[in-house]
This record gives sequence, structure tokens and C-alpha cells, in this order.
Amino acid sequence: MIPKTFAQALCKIDDEKKMAAFLEEILTEAENKMISARWDLMLRLKNGETHRKIASDLKMSLCKITRGNKFLKDKNSITNSLLED
Repeated sequence: MIPKTFAQALCKIDDEKKMAAFLEEILTEAENKMISARWDLMLRLKNGETHRKIASDLKMSLCKITRGNKFLKDKNSITNSLLED
């Protein structure tokens, strides 16, 4: 579960460069790569790429891809609204 104070801190950042700098400050390189890969996964799913192609390209398990797809099927998910902007 994401701590409430962390979510509140993220909400205070309204500038793309500041958000990127903040994430680089608090995340390790490995964590940053993992989060970037997860976002890439969501973009690829939204664009209709197959699960197997995504798994191969991103060296990611089909379980993670299926989990991401679950959120894209939910029309009320925050991820969906972010990907439609």
C-alpha cells in the first residue's frame, strides 16, 4: 500500500521536470527502470500489442502483463484515464 504522505507529496508536484527529478532522487536506478518498464507495458497494451510480444521485448512475465491488462479493461481505472490524455 502506498503511504498517504507519499501520495500527498506526489500531488504537490505539478511540473514534469520536477516530478522526474523527484523520482530520480528517491528511486534507485533499478527501481526507475522497473517503473519505466511497467509504464511502457501499459502503453503497449493500450496500443494493442500482443502479450507475448510485450513479454519478449520487455523481458517481463506474462503474469505482470495480465495484471496490467486487467486495469485497462476497467473503464474506471486511473491508468485508463491517464493513457487517454
